[in-house]
Amino acid sequence: MNSHALIIDDEPDILELLTMTLSGMSIDCVTAENLEQAKQALNQHHFDLCLTDMRLPDGNGLDFVKILQQEYPELPVAVITAHGNMDLAVQALKLGAFDFVSKPLKIRVLRDLVATALKLSPSSEEQPRRKERRTRDQLLGETDTIKALRGKITKLARSQAPVYISGESGTGKELVARLIHNLGARSDGEFVPINCGAIPSELVESEFFGYKKGAFTGAIADKVGLFEAAQGGTLFLDEVADLPLMMQVKLLRAIQEKAIRPVGGNEELNIDVRILSATHKNLAECVKQGRFREDLFYRLHVIELNVPPLRERQADVSLLAGNILTKLTAKNGQNEAVFTFSKGALEALRAYHFPGNVRELENIIERALTWADTTTISADDLMLPEQLSHSMQAEQSVEAPPVLDNELTASMPVPETGSNTIVDLETKLEEQERQLITQALEATRWNKTAAAKNLGITFRALRYKLKKLNLE
Repeated sequence: MNSHALIIDDEPDILELLTMTLSGMSIDCVTAENLEQAKQALNQHHFDLCLTDMRLPDGNGLDFVKILQQEYPELPVAVITAHGNMDLAVQALKLGAFDFVSKPLKIRVLRDLVATALKLSPSSEEQPRRKERRTRDQLLGETDTIKALRGKITKLARSQAPVYISGESGTGKELVARLIHNLGARSDGEFVPINCGAIPSELVESEFFGYKKGAFTGAIADKVGLFEAAQGGTLFLDEVADLPLMMQVKLLRAIQEKAIRPVGGNEELNIDVRILSATHKNLAECVKQGRFREDLFYRLHVIELNVPPLRERQADVSLLAGNILTKLTAKNGQNEAVFTFSKGALEALRAYHFPGNVRELENIIERALTWADTTTISADDLMLPEQLSHSMQAEQSVEAPPVLDNELTASMPVPETGSNTIVDLETKLEEQERQLITQALEATRWNKTAAAKNLGITFRALRYKLKKLNLE
């Protein structure tokens, strides 16, 4: 059966163009010249897609988007805006519009939009339930905070609006971005993450847009840029606040025009990607300081999604810890042994503040697996900073291990004063570890089993230290 679309516009030429384009895609169209006719059509027919002009004789498209969100939340609606009128387009996206298309209409852009929108029509009643399960399985937690986040992700997955994902380092912003992609209409396309802070400023443009052979010294062949690699999918700009100002200008144009020009190229390439962005910095503050363009901020910051820190959902720590432990044992080939946490270890984790959030929890458990001598991980194996875990203090071993762990000191918060002392101490401890391990290995002619025994640690712990200290 053909899909059905409702098209609302008071210009006959636009109605004819839209009808011809959609009919060529095997879509049956019902047209309306004003909001009153559109409401009547909604009462008489079932639609899979709605296209509406922003300015109509008896109202505006923004009011109609509100009505559709309240009465027909599952119906994807795209708005048609005048060229350059991005403010209205952004307002429509915030109100729940699926996407927008600008006049004069580009047939290719229109077809891409329609094809993507039709993928959102549930093929069965089970599809929303399956998506809900996928979100719950990947974003673990039973607190109200995380349940609310999962609900927002599911809703945002139905839109093409740019989403700005905020949150502290280690909270899982990329995981959230992947979920939005995987649950949306672009899940068949590529999810391409970019760490904007990791690319040298002089290479950013060529990485984003690609380049042509001979564009510069060393360009011996054409290279596809990350935008083109994400065609039909999602581009995730992580640490977007670190983009150079000049690149911010070019990024803004690429987003607005949905086209890029490779370095050294003469022709523009049309692109069809959804933009998600994130940073642990305060992007609004970066705008005030002149380090981030205000126009790009409003283009990326259409919808903000905040990922809460782990300390705001402390009740989920035990569930997360158990899941991470299972994954790490499988990754390390330790499936045959059933690792568990002692009661004291779980109490210590629940009492800890986790300044590094979920990423720090993963590091703590990976380290504990290395140090544990049995399949039961104790509070001592976790090696949490004393001042941040009262439960840890109660179970703290009297004797310090023969080899100190630089990971422990590295994870401790640096005080406002005396930070140089902490850094010097970390350096000295690391150097002392290196010397002790090197001496033990030389004394045993690099017999790691014998060296571990002499140091009073397990063979697994020694292998961990060799890797951390680059002594392998």
